[in-house]
Amino acid sequence: MFEEPEWVEAAPAVVGLHPATTQTRPATAPPVKGRKRRHLLATLRTLEAASLSQKSPSPPGSDSEEEEVGRKNKYLQRTSLANTSKEVGEKRKRKCQKQVSSVSDSEDKEVERKCLRQISLGGISTEEEKGKRKCQKYSHSHPTQPLDSVGQTVHNSRTSIATTDPSKPSPESTSSNSLHTLSRKQWRNRQKNKRRHKNKFRPLQTPEQVPSKASTEETETLPAPASDDLQARAGALRARMTQRLDGARFRYLNEQLYSGPSSAAQHLFQEDPEAFLLYHRGFQKQVKKWPLHPVDRIAKDLRQKPASLVVADFGCGDCRLASSVRNPVHCFDLASLDPRVTVCDMAQVPLEDESVDVAVFCLSLMGTNIRDFLEEANRVLKPGGLLKVAEVSSRFEDIRTFLGAVTKLGFKVIYKDLTNSHFFLFDFEKTGPPRVGPKAQLSGLKLQPCLYKRR
Repeated sequence: MFEEPEWVEAAPAVVGLHPATTQTRPATAPPVKGRKRRHLLATLRTLEAASLSQKSPSPPGSDSEEEEVGRKNKYLQRTSLANTSKEVGEKRKRKCQKQVSSVSDSEDKEVERKCLRQISLGGISTEEEKGKRKCQKYSHSHPTQPLDSVGQTVHNSRTSIATTDPSKPSPESTSSNSLHTLSRKQWRNRQKNKRRHKNKFRPLQTPEQVPSKASTEETETLPAPASDDLQARAGALRARMTQRLDGARFRYLNEQLYSGPSSAAQHLFQEDPEAFLLYHRGFQKQVKKWPLHPVDRIAKDLRQKPASLVVADFGCGDCRLASSVRNPVHCFDLASLDPRVTVCDMAQVPLEDESVDVAVFCLSLMGTNIRDFLEEANRVLKPGGLLKVAEVSSRFEDIRTFLGAVTKLGFKVIYKDLTNSHFFLFDFEKTGPPRVGPKAQLSGLKLQPCLYKRR
């Protein structure tokens, strides 16, 4: 045989170590080649086999120690979850028993059904059924674990998590979660039972309190205020519409009076007596906006004169001048708003010649025949009689030409007031009959029509 080298004798000292961690060749050993090297490798292999045979054999397919510890921990967790789920179930049953004991005998069955339904709905849901199905599949693939324990652990774990969730500490949260699984009919029945239970413990009312409550309910349910409100709105709308219509008709009538002769205006008001009333109402609304009514100014001047003077009011309207002075007043207009009014055309009044001391035209020089009105005033006035004219200031284009045309009809200007912003006031004295013939043209008597714009 062959002689073994000196460094081979140290090999038994490393028996039992892993071959990857053993160092069979010292740093100072010479390199071995050929047959000796193969022999040394064979001896090392035998030594390794002997060291492995000394260890305890483990059956094939078994798990390691770490897996066994993990299984034990899982088993402990499952048992703890099962215990907690049982405690939660017992608490719910106790709560339901308390509710059952608190209600009357007539509602025992309904409350018991309610409690059983809460338990059944809280215990089993669609998600838990899915979990049980998964557990059944798991049991088929792993027959070592029973199906009931897996389903119970899954259900108990979910219920324990739901009860121990800090975001939902109250039991009402569990009932709200169960409401999602209720049908509409079940939810209505539950609300009805709650109302019955609430009304059962409500204190009884005395007979004096019952009618008062009924009266308050009647007052609350009466739709009278709403109908009154609707009627008020309808009335206001109707009033606005009638006001607009009246304004439109007033503007139309005013335009007809200024654009035609007095005979046409008299015929218009004879056919429609309400038209004059409508026109007078609209005219009064316009005059109220003025700082001073011209009739009041004329009445003030007449009160300073003798009360024996006879006055003729052409276009009297509502006889305001006759009511303001003590003088005898003849009132003429196209329609009557007062018993003292004589309905006629102001170009032909029923008075004798030279029978009047004062003739008044207060905002009544309307139409296209103003010359006929002034000639009729000259006829009925006494010699030296007074003619008073008040007209809207915007109608005059040239005041001098107007005054010149009036003087040709037998008058002279004795007073004029142009200070007012809305109307001008003139006083004329009769000097005699007109100085021009009836066919002579007087351009100064053509005044602008007083047309009111739509507001």
